[in-house]
Amino acid sequence: MLNIGCHLSVSKGFKNMGKEALSINANTFQFFTRNPRGGKAKDLDEKDIEAFLQLAKENKFAKLLAHAPYTLNACAADESKREFAIQTFADDLARLEKVPGNLYNFHPGSHVKQGVEVGIQYIADMINQTLTPEHTTTVLLETMAGKGTEIGRNFEELRAIIDKVELGDKIGICLDTCHVYDAGYDIVNDLDNVLEEFDRIIGLDRLKAIHLNDSKNPFESHKDRHEKIGEGTIGLEAITRIINHPKLRHLPFFLETPNDLDGYAHEIALLKSLYGKEA
Repeated sequence: MLNIGCHLSVSKGFKNMGKEALSINANTFQFFTRNPRGGKAKDLDEKDIEAFLQLAKENKFAKLLAHAPYTLNACAADESKREFAIQTFADDLARLEKVPGNLYNFHPGSHVKQGVEVGIQYIADMINQTLTPEHTTTVLLETMAGKGTEIGRNFEELRAIIDKVELGDKIGICLDTCHVYDAGYDIVNDLDNVLEEFDRIIGLDRLKAIHLNDSKNPFESHKDRHEKIGEGTIGLEAITRIINHPKLRHLPFFLETPNDLDGYAHEIALLKSLYGKEA
């Protein structure tokens, strides 16, 4: 079965997101833990969460993907921004224990000319200060396109962060198809070798989720602009190969394409029709 969902708004609560997911034939979803451009988090409604957990159980939902705000930069040059990242990360992890056993994805951050090694250390320090053995959430580093001074533009940088994390069994990767293609990993013409490289450097056992996006920009552009499925430079054939690949097909896929709910419903129906078929 294809485990697939899209990004949904948390503004009306968890049960509403669950109902919206079901309305578009999804069995999971992604959501922001708080305002993606700010820092404020909505108060959690315990009854709403209980109702959602029952709905998710009845409908056999796959793991959910929580996404940290874009303002979280663990390796910022400004100490106050790094402190904000630590506080936000810790608060998000605490709040996610209300929906236990799911996934928490974040952009590793931009080192802002401090250098990659300095940035990697700051990111690992933040995780080590906040993640505890008691947490049930798996923290995911996202593969990045390599804009500016972004960390996570290649598998080696992600591996370097993982190597510095004390609770390594609680760390995984979310692979964004648009980002890795823009970063220079040719998932269109050479998917098997890209996955072999990922396995050699990071380990496929750490790959826990996929952001399934087409790209508006050409290969190795380092731009990061998502496109609707089949309408970008990655294309429908390559995306069909990705969702059907024996090393990927069991993972949860999350759409972050420029769509409204009807658009996501269309993409999910399309992808389900292609699941189990060779491109």
